[in-house]
Amino acid sequence: MAYPGYGAPAQGGFPGGQHGGFPGQDPLYGYFAAVAGQDGQISAEELQTCLTQANFSGGYKPFNLETCRLMINMLDRDMSATMGFAEFKELWSVLNGWKQNFMTFDRDRSGTVEGPEMQQAVASMGYKLSPQAMNIIVKRYSTHGRIVFDDYVACCIKLRTLSNLFQRRDTNRQGTALFQYDDFIQCTMST
Repeated sequence: MAYPGYGAPAQGGFPGGQHGGFPGQDPLYGYFAAVAGQDGQISAEELQTCLTQANFSGGYKPFNLETCRLMINMLDRDMSATMGFAEFKELWSVLNGWKQNFMTFDRDRSGTVEGPEMQQAVASMGYKLSPQAMNIIVKRYSTHGRIVFDDYVACCIKLRTLSNLFQRRDTNRQGTALFQYDDFIQCTMST
């Protein structure tokens, strides 16, 4: 059976959310400014500190540094490996959407989602994946069959980024794309 398309709503692979705004009047600017360097940018390490201080992942556990790198890379339009306030605000919105989605499917409030819950969460974001693809995702992001929020975010970033890269190359919107080897490596290694 074919699984055409790649799902994900046009707003970027998370339910709801807007971005933009003026730093001087935005309450998020306080979180950002507390860790931003003199250049007004934050690195992956600074993002990790900021999200930990905001208790975003729960229990004041820091996000994995690699997940923070993925977050920055997802929105790094200028390829600086850092994030300005506008990008930070967009990330905050995306993270809130993903957190809300995660909590919806963490029905037992264990702080984790299991395979069937993850499948429902991914489908609710508009992704149309085969059972084989979902099995690979669950194996990749779970520990003993359970996916914590940090790993859930890493998975959402990969799905969003790879889907966007694929969509740019699927010019006929048929669910197929032609990649040169180097282009494929660039796409997969940039996520």
